[in-house]
Amino acid sequence: MANLSKAEWLALEKKALELRKLCVQTTVWAGSGHFGGGMSVMDLLTVLYHKYLNIKVDEPQWDDRDRFILSKGHAAIAYAPVLCDKGFNDVEMLKSFNLSGSKMGMHLDSNKVVGVDASTGSLGHGPSIAAGTALAARLMNKDFLTYVVTGDGELDEGSCWEGFMTINHYNLSNCIVFIDRNHNMIDGNTEDVMKLEPLADKMTAFGFNTIVVDGNNIGELCDAIDVAIERAKTPQAPTCILMDTKKGAGIKSIEGDYTWHYGAIDDALFEKFNNELDADYAARVARAEKEGK
Repeated sequence: MANLSKAEWLALEKKALELRKLCVQTTVWAGSGHFGGGMSVMDLLTVLYHKYLNIKVDEPQWDDRDRFILSKGHAAIAYAPVLCDKGFNDVEMLKSFNLSGSKMGMHLDSNKVVGVDASTGSLGHGPSIAAGTALAARLMNKDFLTYVVTGDGELDEGSCWEGFMTINHYNLSNCIVFIDRNHNMIDGNTEDVMKLEPLADKMTAFGFNTIVVDGNNIGELCDAIDVAIERAKTPQAPTCILMDTKKGAGIKSIEGDYTWHYGAIDDALFEKFNNELDADYAARVARAEKEGK
């Protein structure tokens, strides 16, 4: 973990737990939500917003800020808590998430929610938007980076691959692609619905420097992002960080269960899920203590 101290790792794990619990609470307030796929990317969102993204909360439209695009826009049930916790929006807004009249819909609108760089939700468009922002940065001689997160089920959309081709064609190493490989989508296991494997080989064939990591391991995520940022300093083959994750990560009883792509949480599940998150956190702390420097 070249650029991650044990203290920083532990701090990120604590923040990830707080955000997972806030995601659980937001799902309760909303009545339901795309909970499983939100939890699978929470480690990444935590790491980006609390270690890597060059942003200014008090100046959200700062021209030189890094751009973040959540192509799998239905994971807003996780993204909204991150933005509110960071200070871009009032946490009180989460109490009306996806309710009638709320500024925070199931998919976040960049014209209504502060800190959102692109309105997403119609799957498959994030990579192309990211290609445009990364190319714009180069043409304007700007150093900001673009980070884009796609779902694995989302890759059934051909527009994702058009975006990947563009990112590779222009050597947009300043565009870092993450794939949330949680192996599940709304209708079942991705390999049953539409085979994706060998996914790493496909991304490499599309010209990417492909790094496969445990996407629910903060240490591995940071190592991979460090590599991608270093490569971004010069135009070259872009980096894809293929994150092997678990749907519902952190809650053992639902991990890997595609039926939790979308769901509701009652009082009994609320208590159960929070207890499971505490147990998961203890295991994560033990790992950081053992592997951290």
